[in-house]
Amino acid sequence: MTRPTRRILIGSVPVGGGAPVTVQSMTNTPTADVVATLAQIRELAATGCDLIRVAVPDREAAAALAHIVRQSPLPVIADIHFDYRLALASIAAGAAGIRVNPGNLGGPDQVAAVAEAARDAGTVVRIGVNAGSLNEAQLAAGQGNRAAAMVAAASEFCAAFEAAGCTALKVSLKASDVRTTVAAYRLFAAQTDYPLHVGVTEAGTPAAGIVKSAVGIGALLLDGIGDTIRVSLTAPPVEEVRAGIRILEAVGLREAAPEIVSCPTCGRTRIALQPLVEAVEDEIRRLKASGHTIQLRKIALMGCVVNGPGEARDADLGIAGGDGKGALFRHGQVVRTVPESELLSAFLAELRQHVSPPLTD
Repeated sequence: MTRPTRRILIGSVPVGGGAPVTVQSMTNTPTADVVATLAQIRELAATGCDLIRVAVPDREAAAALAHIVRQSPLPVIADIHFDYRLALASIAAGAAGIRVNPGNLGGPDQVAAVAEAARDAGTVVRIGVNAGSLNEAQLAAGQGNRAAAMVAAASEFCAAFEAAGCTALKVSLKASDVRTTVAAYRLFAAQTDYPLHVGVTEAGTPAAGIVKSAVGIGALLLDGIGDTIRVSLTAPPVEEVRAGIRILEAVGLREAAPEIVSCPTCGRTRIALQPLVEAVEDEIRRLKASGHTIQLRKIALMGCVVNGPGEARDADLGIAGGDGKGALFRHGQVVRTVPESELLSAFLAELRQHVSPPLTD
């Protein structure tokens, strides 16, 4: 069951209150480079990103933000640390949201100034608590439990913003450790109705980071906890978005359209299955990015006759590899057999017959 939360609007995108869980990422271009940053935002939007965050580390970046906000196809969230004046400048530039850690903004007066400005502008504030940025008082409040200390810090910061009349808040409680992250979110979720931005911070390269993120984010989403997610990877931002979408698909919160299943390969495999699967995934991404809908529920790409078509009988469309050849099947029924060299082109030709609007030459 989904955890009930208050709903906020980040630009035109609803978060919380039963809205679909959104995927976000962060640009890695210099924010002051407006052209490069907007190019990356457009690429992320085409990949399926819902919200985008940009770093605002200095006045030059803050000055560029207004141009980015005006031209971005996605609502822009400004990421602020250490200087509350950059938060004020980002709000004035029209950012749909800001991300702050109130503990490093300078003190109560600075926090109040940001809260009042956000309140007056209708800017959403994400209060971001990271395990590595807790102070001694917050750690003491957790009595040796880092997750409890993160919750204490988040509660303290939320109270400060609420006191200034700033109620359009969402919260994140991230650690690089999956157990700590999950424990903190569960504890905070049980105490409040704030929408939650969920993720495992500094998760690492895709090889390790996708696993850590899938375990942590997936566990919380299956608990009904989480309203927007980011998969934090040491990788191009598009990889974060693709991983986030796949996590939502895996837990049943976003329809795969189509779901792709493929076998793990073994000694019976007689075709080069991995590059074939990757080529099909690339074509589906390309079609979706071009605004097409693929009217297939499930695709099965199998390396031998053991797994397909029998194991994938409920797939709308699939292939089963053989010795130098492969069978094309629909709903478990073989429709033709083609040489391996023609298998990909034959499958893609069949796939393209199920695209809306129809493809034209």
